[in-house]
Amino acid sequence: MNENRICDRLVKHGKILFHAPLELVRFTKDDAADYLLNDLTDHPHAFVLASIMDRQIKAERAWLIPYRFKEKLGSFSMETLVRQSESDIQRLMLEPEPLHRFVDIMSGYFFKAIRRIADQYESDASRIWQDKPSSATAVYRFLEFEGVGPKIATMDANILAREFKIEFADHYSIDISADVHVRRVFGRLGLTPMDATVDQLIFRARGLHPDFPGLMDFPAWEIGRNWCRPKKTQCSGCYMKDLCPSANDRTANE
Repeated sequence: MNENRICDRLVKHGKILFHAPLELVRFTKDDAADYLLNDLTDHPHAFVLASIMDRQIKAERAWLIPYRFKEKLGSFSMETLVRQSESDIQRLMLEPEPLHRFVDIMSGYFFKAIRRIADQYESDASRIWQDKPSSATAVYRFLEFEGVGPKIATMDANILAREFKIEFADHYSIDISADVHVRRVFGRLGLTPMDATVDQLIFRARGLHPDFPGLMDFPAWEIGRNWCRPKKTQCSGCYMKDLCPSANDRTANE
């Protein structure tokens, strides 16, 4: 079936990305901010706190927030962060310019995440993923942070496994993240209806590649971001064009 060929190609590309050499992960367009986010040895909490901010604003802006705090505080150590009260965090998030679209709620999540890392993980966020936990355990630990849902929790586990080469006992519970790019690409490839729910997308990916559903996440996101755009598609540059029913329909109508 064509959908099996589509799945195989997405998985193949996902494996290429998964086994690529470790290199600096580009979360933002700021080198200093990215170096902080990549420092899982001394500042693993920067990655965790940034991911919690990743909603309702552009991802690059959300992932910049830890570095903006570091600029204001002169440090982003846990020792410095735990000294800040909830009102301090809110002020730092708000002044002199808002760091997030929803300052009140997100500053609360930021503060509570700092406290959770301090109290539950002895101020070392890397304990969340140390000692090769199961993927379900890692995802559950992220879900325990207030404001974190399945999308962010699985995204975090996926980034740790794919980009930072963190080892987990398995990858069964690392789901695909149903963002707008992934949903659009799955729909246009004919893997799900265009109006598929988040749950439909997640379980479809589980059915297609149960050992590691999230392996298809970044390839689909990459296709959506680079070629399979909402309006001006660039099918000629996409490596899925020969299998994509939507691309074939466009070609036939040209």
